[in-house]
This record gives sequence, structure tokens and C-alpha cells, in this order.
Amino acid sequence: MDCGFVFSEAMRAQSEVLEHIRQSAHEAHESVSQYYGNGLPYAVHLDAVAERVACYGGEVCRQAADVLPLMFGAWFHDSIEDARLTYNDVRKRALSLGLDERQALLGAEIVYALTNDKGRTRAERAGEHYYAGIRSTPYAPLVKMADRAANVRFSVHSADGENLRMHEVYRRELPHFLMSLHVDSSDCRFAVPCGLVESVRRDLGLEE
Repeated sequence: MDCGFVFSEAMRAQSEVLEHIRQSAHEAHESVSQYYGNGLPYAVHLDAVAERVACYGGEVCRQAADVLPLMFGAWFHDSIEDARLTYNDVRKRALSLGLDERQALLGAEIVYALTNDKGRTRAERAGEHYYAGIRSTPYAPLVKMADRAANVRFSVHSADGENLRMHEVYRRELPHFLMSLHVDSSDCRFAVPCGLVESVRRDLGLEE
């Protein structure tokens, strides 16, 4: 159970289930008419996050059995916060899509960890309690980093005023954000891949 198994092979072997997970996540957000940016389907964001998790998952995933819950967490990461699902809804959805009990629990925990706290401001919604939950949940740091990377890339390529504003917010927040995700552990499930961090730094114009 180390980080050396071939992640891409496990992805290919489970591609049919992964496609069902992807479609189910898309449908969950479509059902509440949620959009991304200037009227894009929210699936654009979900797929962008999942793409980054798939790209870097081999650096953190411990075993082939964790591929499904990790990718489920990537596609469903906003489903409690934005698609009106409860924690139990998410766990049951995972079971219905072919994950076993352990996998469904892990997938639901990732989603729960990425769900913002109640708060009046951005800082209150993503405060220390929120990040502590991410740091204590296997694979949640990677999914959160992938979420931020997808949003940063979108802010670079979208020219409307709100995305330009968010680009500056992400740039200002980056040091604290990275510190908040850091886990001092030899357990690779809690790692944030350096390549993913560097891609965010490049998109924010913060190369060394």
C-alpha cells in the first residue's frame, strides 16, 4: 500500500464507473441550475478539478481501491455546498454508483471536508476550522488544491470584472492558502504535489 502503483492503469480499469460518477455529478449541479462564470455549465469547473486530480493523483494515491473515492471527491466536491445534497445523500450516491462502503465513506468525507463553513464573509467560510478538516481528511488537500488551480486558471482566461477581481484575491491569498493545506506527515495521501502548486504560481504570475 504505497504510492508506487500505476494510477493511470487503475483509472483505465475503472473508466466505466468513473464516467458514471462524472455524469452523476454533472446532473446534481444541473438540477439546481448552477452555472460557472458567465453562464457556463457548472460541469466545466467539475471536469477541470477532476482533470487536475487525475493528473496528479498518482503522487498521492496509496492504492488502486482509493482511485474511485478520490475521483468521486473531485467531481462531487461542491455538491453539499452548492447542489443541495446532504452528507448522507453524497454517501448514498457513491454507493449507488458502485463504490463499496469504505470507498463511499472516504468519498463523502472528502466532499464534506471541502464544504465551506457557515459564515458572513469569505474568511469566515474558509477559516481555521475549515482547513483543519481538510488537513485531517485523506486526499482532501489534493482536491482542494485542484479546486483552487481550476479557479485560478479560469480567472486568467476570463476577462470579466469578477474574475479579474478573483485573480487578485487568489494571488493575495496564496501564501496563507498553501500554509493552510500543509500537513507535516509522511503519509502521501495528505500531500499537495509540487507540480500542481507551481502551475498555480505560474498562472498567478508568481514564478520565482
